[in-house]
Amino acid sequence: MTNSKTSSSSGATLSISAPAKLNLFLHITGRRSNGYHELQTVFQLLDYGDTIELTPDANNTVRLIKPTLGVADEDNIVIRAAKQLQAHLTQPRGVAINIDKRLPMGGGLGGGSSDAASTLLGLNQLWDLGLNIDELAAIGLKLGADVPVFVRGHSCFAEGIGERIHPLELPPAWFLIVKPPINVSTAVIFSHRQLTRDSVPIRIAAVFAPQPSSDSGASVGNERRRLSPKLNNDCEAVVRAEYPAVDKAFNWLNRYGSAQLTGTGSCIFASFTSEREARNAHKAMPAPLTGFVAKGLNKSLAYKHLALHEKN
Repeated sequence: MTNSKTSSSSGATLSISAPAKLNLFLHITGRRSNGYHELQTVFQLLDYGDTIELTPDANNTVRLIKPTLGVADEDNIVIRAAKQLQAHLTQPRGVAINIDKRLPMGGGLGGGSSDAASTLLGLNQLWDLGLNIDELAAIGLKLGADVPVFVRGHSCFAEGIGERIHPLELPPAWFLIVKPPINVSTAVIFSHRQLTRDSVPIRIAAVFAPQPSSDSGASVGNERRRLSPKLNNDCEAVVRAEYPAVDKAFNWLNRYGSAQLTGTGSCIFASFTSEREARNAHKAMPAPLTGFVAKGLNKSLAYKHLALHEKN
């Protein structure tokens, strides 16, 4: 069950993780007539993120306990997610939502999408709706392209606008995520003349580097897999050129590992084989950079809190 100790009918608060994600690479393979970009990426879930707290509301309204800075309540993706589920109720129900925000906005870590997904998952249980994961993912797609990834709750290969998802078992890794003191505009990056939009599509097998033929069993199990070094983020060159603070952060982080951009946000990251290596780099991080260390997960912590099976 969730980390509430009593049933949803008792009025107890349901608390659920909303984990961050990293884009381990991001290739833009085309552009649709409606302006959306075709892409391919790998989403790596982390053991670090926001927390969504859902408390039944006796007035049958959907409301935020604390407003999100700079976002009107009615525009908040979490409120929109809750109202989508209200339409499936047979009798009025409400909820008061608290967002314990740890992820930076505009960082490319998927915070808003993850918050929305965890709201859908949590309210499906709190309100006893009985919707399956495919139904929740379809609702999530109306809210944003990344929401279904968090609803399904597994690290994955994604393509299309991010809605075609193939679960992956990724190798163990620790990450240092670094946030420069600026925000990156996704609209600016995706409309930039210098952005590459014609990357050649790859197959899922190309995500991983070829294994030496002498390494028996190398293709079995994620402990021996490693990602292909040929993968990159097509947005990186544009972001670094347009935002000097991001370029400066890259130059610092490259001293400790291979720095990469996640999504189209301002956050960058490097992977490490041990927590100790990641934390040593974190300790050396200079101001005004901020960041955190996280472990890569294949399964979302949201499902640990809900105690649901990954597949229905």
